[in-house]
Amino acid sequence: MSSEATHRTPAGVDEIETTLDVPIPTDPLERVIGQEKAVEIARIAAYQHRHLLLVGPPGIGKSMTAQALALHLDRPRSELRVVHNPENPERPTVEIVSRDEVHREREAARSVEGELIAPTDAPVSVAERLGYRCPRCSFYSLPTERYCPSCGNVKQVVPGMSGSGNPFRDLVGGILELTVSPGGNPQESVRTTRLKNGVEEVVAYERAGDKIKVLDQRALERRRTLQRESPRKVLVKLDRNTFVMATGASETELLGDVRHDPYGGHPQLGSLPYERVIAGAIHEAHEGVLFIDELPHLGFLQRHILTAMQEKRFPISGRNPQSGGAAVRVDGVPCDFILVAAANIQDLHGLLSPLRSRIAGSGYEVLLETTMPDHDANRLKIAQFCAQEIAVDGRIRPATREAIVELIKEARRRAETLDGRHNALTLRLRELGGLIRTAGDLAAVSGSEHVEAAHVRRALERARSIEEQVREAYGSFQGGVRQESTEAQRQSMGYYHWTEHPDPNQFPGGYG
Repeated sequence: MSSEATHRTPAGVDEIETTLDVPIPTDPLERVIGQEKAVEIARIAAYQHRHLLLVGPPGIGKSMTAQALALHLDRPRSELRVVHNPENPERPTVEIVSRDEVHREREAARSVEGELIAPTDAPVSVAERLGYRCPRCSFYSLPTERYCPSCGNVKQVVPGMSGSGNPFRDLVGGILELTVSPGGNPQESVRTTRLKNGVEEVVAYERAGDKIKVLDQRALERRRTLQRESPRKVLVKLDRNTFVMATGASETELLGDVRHDPYGGHPQLGSLPYERVIAGAIHEAHEGVLFIDELPHLGFLQRHILTAMQEKRFPISGRNPQSGGAAVRVDGVPCDFILVAAANIQDLHGLLSPLRSRIAGSGYEVLLETTMPDHDANRLKIAQFCAQEIAVDGRIRPATREAIVELIKEARRRAETLDGRHNALTLRLRELGGLIRTAGDLAAVSGSEHVEAAHVRRALERARSIEEQVREAYGSFQGGVRQESTEAQRQSMGYYHWTEHPDPNQFPGGYG
């Protein structure tokens, strides 16, 4: 194709040479194939912060829709921190810090970090007291080296006994050296004064690996201010992902917890309660999307999700009554999220009625499509899906037009066999994506520059389910079980024999 053709959107598959000619939308919602209704509602949900329930079989784009919705949200505006409460350590407090405040604090923290200089640029006395400079031969080395690599003497400066001022150095120096801690000079920091613009100020020099950190008076004052503040830790950071997946999450993963410490809050051995607080997925999704697939399978945890949605805050407490964190509780932790839940049609009865009512009252319920009409525009969407899968995988060659046509044929066949729809294309795209990857692997192994139609046809032979393979090998699935099972397995897996030979004498008591 000409360069002009490759820069315009093709009108049909016949205008495509390879998937390189298929433009991939930059809008993540436009990458969701065949779910126009769900995409339209997802845009509204992102703009208006509404909840969403997506219903349909696996592999039709529920999680992709949720992720695309999250990418349409603004970046989080606040950071959540848990703060030590000195009056009642088991009741830490939560602090909400705006984006502007976080940025100001980061700037202030950088001012406390000080200036890094080479040890040779520091005053000689400072370099010696910090353990960088040997007082005997003036050689510079790391302070972790106890002995000078140049002269072999210990670098430690013993007050009153260094240099020629010690007339008994050759007799008692070795004994005094034994009192020095291994690893060199114990001084990690040296404070002195210096003149700056004609004004004397206090300055601190600290070890910083192979460098020396210099803190001026302003940085020291800022550090003292920070040290006077109550200790705290970041619970949910500002620069976070707006999409949090909590599918199959445990109670601890979903709601947060307080880690156990066998030493409790012991000042020397243990850790303070606030340090052990862990955010749950509902808190990490604050100002973002909480996605839960197979929501009915969460069971009783749905009640906690309902509470979090109603209150937009949920406490974090120790969940194990035998844990040292059982007495710790942080109240009022924000969790203002958009819930995007997914469920299969047959599992709808497992949804908690008040939770479903909350979603319907503050959002939308959408039944996703499993097929789309078979016409030129939708065939082009299958080509777009193929291009997207190849781009995301990163290890598959571009697919030719003929390979895309084979893929469309398979999409048409699956719509008919799985959903009983004629003149339609399947939207069960997860399995179709697996077919693309199998064909891509075959093309890569064979050294082909493109995924050809032959690769797709060979992939179809390999993409059959294990049940289909068993039926071909043994005539039926039950026949395969009978032939391959041992006698002990037959006794414990009698279900298959019961369905083919419903003889109550064979399996007294049945399997109901």
